[in-house]
Amino acid sequence: MCYHSKMSKKAQEIKNRYLVRIEDEALYQPPGYLNGFTHPNTPVITNEDRGFLQQYTWGLLPFWAKDRKIQKNTLNARIETINEKPSFRNSTNNRCLVLADGFYEWKWLDPKGKQKQKYEIGLSGDELFAFAGIWSEWLDKSSGELIKTYSIVTTEANELMSEIHNTKKRMPIILSEENEQYWLDGGDFEDFRKVKIDLKAEGENMGTLFG
Repeated sequence: MCYHSKMSKKAQEIKNRYLVRIEDEALYQPPGYLNGFTHPNTPVITNEDRGFLQQYTWGLLPFWAKDRKIQKNTLNARIETINEKPSFRNSTNNRCLVLADGFYEWKWLDPKGKQKQKYEIGLSGDELFAFAGIWSEWLDKSSGELIKTYSIVTTEANELMSEIHNTKKRMPIILSEENEQYWLDGGDFEDFRKVKIDLKAEGENMGTLFG
């Protein structure tokens, strides 16, 4: 799964990597550590405007939601069932890149998870990357505000993440630079079920793992 991530890159690095415009660039501040359960606004690039960096809220709200309570359950969307789940099936063609430079997972060191080891996972060199995401728009009838939200798509853990996320064995889909546009184009979900990118994981006082 992916409930905690990091986005520490500045505006110029984002512009250089993704060739996008940033509204109010002088005011842009990297959000840093992100806890999905607080539903932060984070940088995304959508299939509808690939040249513009926007801020969407983490936790997808389908258009039919009566209120925002469902958001705590839509931080992630499983790729295996994304076309079936009512929360996601209307948004499968709404693709986005969720920008980050790291995410966090905790390895259980005992059967009940009373002792855990925290890892930060990312690319070698702490490079900027994108999670595969889907997005939606939701109208808050009480305020009239149109709220733009997203979910990070997850898949079965690879070898490295199976060792770290050793209970549920899941991981977010991290897109390679070569397949980012294919994701935005609406590429077949089956083509993204396996993460084909090298990752590194640094555990607190535990050294570095590569996979």
